[in-house]
Amino acid sequence: MSVLTSKFKEVLSSVLPITIIVIILHFTLVPIEISMLMRFILGSLFVVIGLGIFLFGAELGISPIGNLMGGTIAKTNKTHYVIILGFILGFLINVAEPDIQILADQVSKASGGAIPASLTLIVVSVGVGTMVALGLLRILFGKPLNRFFTVVYAFILVLGVWVSEEFLAISVDASGATTGAMTTPFILALGLGVSQLKGGKTSEEDSFGMVGLASSGPIFAIMLMSIISGIKNIHGEAEAFIAHSSVFAPYIKELPILMRESVITLFPLLILFLIFNQYKFKLKKENRNRILKGLLYTYIGLTLFLTGVNAGFMEVGRVMGEGIASLNSSWALPVIGFILGTVVVLAEPAVYVLTEQVEEVTAGHIRRKVILVALSLGIAFAVSMSMLRIMIPSLKLWHFLLPGFALGVFLSYRVPSIFVGIAFDSGGVASGPMTATFILAFAQGAASAVPTANVLVDGFGVIAMVAMTPIVAIQLLGLIFKIKTNKGDEI
Repeated sequence: MSVLTSKFKEVLSSVLPITIIVIILHFTLVPIEISMLMRFILGSLFVVIGLGIFLFGAELGISPIGNLMGGTIAKTNKTHYVIILGFILGFLINVAEPDIQILADQVSKASGGAIPASLTLIVVSVGVGTMVALGLLRILFGKPLNRFFTVVYAFILVLGVWVSEEFLAISVDASGATTGAMTTPFILALGLGVSQLKGGKTSEEDSFGMVGLASSGPIFAIMLMSIISGIKNIHGEAEAFIAHSSVFAPYIKELPILMRESVITLFPLLILFLIFNQYKFKLKKENRNRILKGLLYTYIGLTLFLTGVNAGFMEVGRVMGEGIASLNSSWALPVIGFILGTVVVLAEPAVYVLTEQVEEVTAGHIRRKVILVALSLGIAFAVSMSMLRIMIPSLKLWHFLLPGFALGVFLSYRVPSIFVGIAFDSGGVASGPMTATFILAFAQGAASAVPTANVLVDGFGVIAMVAMTPIVAIQLLGLIFKIKTNKGDEI
């Protein structure tokens, strides 16, 4: 149980700063109804308990399945098996990702149902499955990661010319949201399983980059959906929240619905594991039951997490964003966005895993605190610039993303190769549950309060901004590491 306790501590450090900021804003700039505030506090409790149990279950069940599947794929050494299994695993694990479920639901509501949540979820999962399959092939055939990213983002750039602003925002947000608490550990384990079995001098480097590749899949998938379907010029509106006098009414309504949806989400992965265990893994009963117990924990945690988000968490994020944007002050929105960005990156549990990983890989030459400061400043600017984009109509999302990703690809040819995979993986790590819930809702609320903004265009894109800045920040650190290493210094 010590592992479960540590997960609760990680998530508590993630949610508590957001909760404190909301309470401070309530008593200073944006007072909200007491019943709403109580629902938010209760929602924070649900998120802490749910996400803690979820992460514990993912470590117990999801990551081992990823490692086992990766080893099985590598053993086949047949291209068509790698493609088929990689696609199926990428598709199924993304369907189970809570962050993308939240985003799909918000897209559906903001578009007035013109883009159904189920359509977004399926299209995004197809994109993830495709890139997971290609990423596994890259590891098996030893292709350079930087060239892979160059081709992928060049293809995305070409598609980006043909899509509307709203679909550009949705596609790049889906990219950040898809690599969340469920997908990230599974895909990391999958890539590690394949690279370890493959062996060789580059096996450690090859284990990185899978998450970054997977997150590029939703971008071209949503863009292709937009071009093929011909859907465009959707003018979204912010969802009107139903006023509840009762603190518990939304929870009573949401819990049974999400219990059913969570079963549907995890059931395909369970069946796939049981089939592979019967014919391939042949695990001992004790190990099999441990993984099944992990899946049960994952189900319980996912249900509680989504209940807290839907019933109390995102509601306050939206109201806070709307209230601050309505103030007679031009500085409030970007400044508070900067503060929220700083808190969010320091709060994401997976960021701590990333910083420890980089420190270990570089044998302590790049210290953990240096990485945290770089990521914190980068993402703080990302959220702040997203707020400026909402306020200033002439600022477009591509004005930030195009030079950002272009710089990321350029740096990939200038830094040690291991930093390329870590950097692109870190984008998915940084845009975790707090970004996909509170920050996304905050941006949509702000967009609904600014007369010149379109909720579907300007209310989305903040996840993409958060996912983009770590790619540049980590590679800049890699460049500094390269320079300092040549001089024999540490940073």
